[in-house]
Amino acid sequence: MALTALFFYLFAGVTVMSGLLVIVARNPVHAVLWLILAFFNAAGLFVLLGAEFLAMILVVVYVGAVAVLFLFVVMMLDVDFASLRAGFIRHASIGAFVGLVLLVELIMVVGFRVVGKASDVVAGAAKAPASTGPVLTNTEALGRLLYTQYVYFFQAAGLILLVAMIGAIVLTLRHKEGIRRQSIAAQNARTPAAAIEVVKLAPGQVIVPSGERRG
Repeated sequence: MALTALFFYLFAGVTVMSGLLVIVARNPVHAVLWLILAFFNAAGLFVLLGAEFLAMILVVVYVGAVAVLFLFVVMMLDVDFASLRAGFIRHASIGAFVGLVLLVELIMVVGFRVVGKASDVVAGAAKAPASTGPVLTNTEALGRLLYTQYVYFFQAAGLILLVAMIGAIVLTLRHKEGIRRQSIAAQNARTPAAAIEVVKLAPGQVIVPSGERRG
């Protein structure tokens, strides 16, 4: 128990510290790296809670795809971050208000949970009922819910993501003039007569790159 509490405070402390460094970091590349560290420590917290599937998703999806994509975009695009930070002080009051609201909500959630557990203990309902069915793992329970009760919502979410991906590709695709592009239909329609030219040379003649014959 003491070891679990030690790891909890370690992961939680590093997560909070990494989140703060993401906000205050001047270099955007460093901010993304701190964000990746925060994701890893949050995954460690999920493992301590017994939610190993959520920990794996956090590492594979967010660290392996989203955060790395952010890093590549920041490094490849010439973004003027000075102009982006120009309005930080002007909107600081709004950000502080939103952060205060989120903090109050988190305190209310934790408080209601503690009060609910205390009332259950007082009422004598702390004893868990006997299990009548097989014990499911976290991953199996999520899979049963997604592919049975919420299968239509799951498929709808996948369709929305597919449409969003296609829309992003269409909006960002730019055709430049003067660039030769691959035409699969033209390649498949080529015949040996159009692709190969047989040239008979007389003795002493050569072919220069321009196609002329010189003797």
